[in-house]
Amino acid sequence: MAQSAASGLEGVVVADTALSEVDGERGRLVIAGHDVERLSGHLSFEALCRELWAGVPGATSTLELRAALGRERAWAFGRIADLGRALHAADGMDALRGAVGQLAAEGTAWDLGVRLTAAFAVFTAAWSRLREGLEPLQPDPGAGHAEDLVRMLRGKATTHRAAALESYLVTVSDHGMNASTFTARVIASTGSDAVSAVVGALGALKGPLHGGAPGPVLDMLDAIGKPDGAVDWLERELLAGRRIMGMGHRIYRTRDPRAAVLERAVERLEQEGHRTPRLVLARAVEHAAEDILRRRHPDRALRVNVEFYTAVLLDAAGLPREAFSPLFACGRVAGWLAHVDEQRRTGRLIRPDSRYVGPHLD
Repeated sequence: MAQSAASGLEGVVVADTALSEVDGERGRLVIAGHDVERLSGHLSFEALCRELWAGVPGATSTLELRAALGRERAWAFGRIADLGRALHAADGMDALRGAVGQLAAEGTAWDLGVRLTAAFAVFTAAWSRLREGLEPLQPDPGAGHAEDLVRMLRGKATTHRAAALESYLVTVSDHGMNASTFTARVIASTGSDAVSAVVGALGALKGPLHGGAPGPVLDMLDAIGKPDGAVDWLERELLAGRRIMGMGHRIYRTRDPRAAVLERAVERLEQEGHRTPRLVLARAVEHAAEDILRRRHPDRALRVNVEFYTAVLLDAAGLPREAFSPLFACGRVAGWLAHVDEQRRTGRLIRPDSRYVGPHLD
């Protein structure tokens, strides 16, 4: 009997990994052995990178990694003039892909991983400023990675805004065998280099079914305007056949645990004086959307996902919505690089079968 095709590879285990575990039934995410809800505010982005990259030869202390990222940010900034028009692309993901793709895959796996992580931040900030008609800002090699990224984007970084972005980068650093991570592992399995792997992953992340919803969530909140307008607006969108941004996830049958982490990060910003009218509105929209979707689709679990509170947090931190997807990549590159290393050490060429269903003309 012919084996049926696993559409979307649903339920197919393609690798053993020690990097992250996604439990969709219980709504739990573990990254590098830590529950994601305990990571935010406890581990710096550099510390988490060190844990994710523990298997890569050349692992150093967190302080040494922080210094290395600072040096590589300065190096990447010096390469901007060599990138042609890459950072002038209209779309930030196109700009990041075009810029990163020009980097040489040189050095040890550790050194190249640090360089790529640094370059993602520098190129994202440079693209954002160029699209606003501003000159890119030179990195501060002595600053923490998240702090410097905020400063390169906005000209200055308050402690609270840097902490908010760091919470975000840590929270989205890895997430099981998602589409972009799988893409990176497929490329790594061929023996190709890390630059090629992360550029391929960027292409997958750009797709609206994977990482493209945070910006549109803000557009939705802007359109709704006030909490008491949520139900009518959402009903009209669904009647028109449009989906609700930031709701539903392929894996989670419960509320996305990353949404809870980012919601609390917004609360901390508010407690520290960075008031945002969008938190109250976002909570009202979330509850209204859950009620409406539960009535319309009682057999499906459509709860809030990571993009929903990503939008609220990054906006509250004063970061431009056009940069939300590249900023996601600035966090996720840490996980991609860890998976590239893991695939090389423990995997083999990924080469699934296909089933021919076309005509036989002979």
